[in-house]
Amino acid sequence: MNNILFIKSSLNGEQGQSNQLAQKLVSNLASNSNVTIIERDLVKQSLPHLSQVEISAWMTQPKERSVEQIKLADVSDTLIKELHTSDTLVIGMPMYNFGVPSTFKAWADRVARAGITFRYTENGPVGLLEHKRVIVVAARGGIYAGTEKDSQTQFLKDFFSFIGIEDISFIYVEGLNMSGSDQRLEAAQAAIDNFTH
Repeated sequence: MNNILFIKSSLNGEQGQSNQLAQKLVSNLASNSNVTIIERDLVKQSLPHLSQVEISAWMTQPKERSVEQIKLADVSDTLIKELHTSDTLVIGMPMYNFGVPSTFKAWADRVARAGITFRYTENGPVGLLEHKRVIVVAARGGIYAGTEKDSQTQFLKDFFSFIGIEDISFIYVEGLNMSGSDQRLEAAQAAIDNFTH
């Protein structure tokens, strides 16, 4: 059994290239094995920016939480449960102003929780999620991979490593707002079709 958590983050919904290409990858992975897919659309199921009130709810013992705190803590608990039960994360990742979408950052803020997905030690933080992999389908209007302006890739590597996931792959489709975009899109589709691990 291979459980896939499919995360969409494009503001363009089903028209977004990152969502479309990531969906193609998920379909390909599902065709090769017995797969359970959980889909989390971060635009349709939008998360507000993280607040101190929500963090306080996490820090309160479950039996001592108010009704409001129970609802707030349940948001993070649900997202972490989806992450825990997944073997593979497929993420449709557009680039907005050189970074990840704010909707994805709101998700990341809720799944990085001390004592649950990472813990502090005398040698620094240690991630608690192991034996998982992440595949990022990154769509960009310009060409940034491998340049200093691609802060997105390093952030994603650092974030997932922080919670214990070291196996992270990237499929890039870039220059979508530039001439030659059709050929680049075809190349990305071919890379997805050839993705085997």
